[in-house]
Amino acid sequence: MVPSLSSPTMERTIGIGLLGAGTVGGTLVRRLVGESDAIAAKTGLRFDVRRIGVRDVARVRDFEVTEGLLTTDPFEVVRDPTVDLVVEVMGGLEPAGDLLLAALRSGKPVVTANKELIAARGPELIEAAEIAGVPLLFEASVGGGIPIIRPLSETLAGEPLHRVLGIVNGTTNYILTAMTEDGTSYAEALGDAKDLGYAEPDPTADVSGSDAAAKAAILASLAFGTWVGRDDVYVEGIEGVTATDIAFAAEFGYVIKLLAVGERTSAGVSARVHPAMIPADHPLASIRGATNAIFIVGPSVGSLLFSGPGAGGDPTATAVLGDVIDAAREMLAGAQVAPRIRFSPGELASFEDMSTRWYVRLVVDDQPGVLAQIASAFGEEHVSIRSVWQEGVDSEASLIIVTHAAAESEQRAAVARLAAIEAVRDVAAVIRVLEDDA
Repeated sequence: MVPSLSSPTMERTIGIGLLGAGTVGGTLVRRLVGESDAIAAKTGLRFDVRRIGVRDVARVRDFEVTEGLLTTDPFEVVRDPTVDLVVEVMGGLEPAGDLLLAALRSGKPVVTANKELIAARGPELIEAAEIAGVPLLFEASVGGGIPIIRPLSETLAGEPLHRVLGIVNGTTNYILTAMTEDGTSYAEALGDAKDLGYAEPDPTADVSGSDAAAKAAILASLAFGTWVGRDDVYVEGIEGVTATDIAFAAEFGYVIKLLAVGERTSAGVSARVHPAMIPADHPLASIRGATNAIFIVGPSVGSLLFSGPGAGGDPTATAVLGDVIDAAREMLAGAQVAPRIRFSPGELASFEDMSTRWYVRLVVDDQPGVLAQIASAFGEEHVSIRSVWQEGVDSEASLIIVTHAAAESEQRAAVARLAAIEAVRDVAAVIRVLEDDA
């Protein structure tokens, strides 16, 4: 039986069931044990880790393991009557999704760091938590140690936000920083990221933008109150970004970042992830290395920047621990928990209809009439050219074009026309340019 709220000086002990004991889970256990007195002094709460679901009970752990603590059956953790609160840091869609539903339906609060799961099954889990009257908290799912979920869902709940921009993947930001500041090639920067532990042995989820897309879905959903699923997010990765384009961006006063972008427009809510050129004086342009940052724009608050370590055991465990304390407090209050997050029906805008500016780099034969043909290709698709820059001569000429804002579908159609021009040897790069007033 969970202790009730009574004397303000009484300490309460909460039984924790942990799903996953990797980098984040192991760090969390050490924090709960090693900082127990400090946590109790601040909150009046003590946490006792009573069951942990793992893949291999024989693996050596960097925390004390008592008999019966570990199990390879994660449902034992959820069903254990001594477990009051379930924490999930195992990752993946399954069995994590069914485990969390089972925990919520049995009336146990849930804390998770699982961005993939929240992006895929968020509404289902939130509804289950509301029906059970227990908290479902996921602060660590987007920015690691950066507090962003609570500000969006609570502090800014009354602010009609219209844009959220995020550098939400430390691996890609490290790679682009190295390419920008040190002239490192993409392959070399990726290798360094692996050596430093910023990138997994298989970095596909990071460099393809998939990891950031799950976070973009969550950010857009919370910012605008309309659910945006992972499959609703347009995604491009950084694999095609070259040192040449980074150098041209610098000449024009821009920096290239992989951005998660959520916007509310007249056509509806949209979310996307792609490399973007942002002005060098934009707050996100100075975010270096593996640091993450989220930039929020609203009519009353203006611009807000949240920045810090977005991954790793310590920062992520800090966010998880904060949610554990918060969930325990709500549980002990003994009242029906009002849902922190509600979603209203809303239109999702097609990315094809979104208005964007493009940087286009062409390798062309430097001959009379080429520029006129290129201008005609853009004009026929109703795309206006803002500036043109030529580098080199003869067959090695590079033509750099920056457009005014136009519908994504029109920009694509114009570039398709460029590829059909005989003198255009290659459409070498296409990168979107963030509006200067963002």
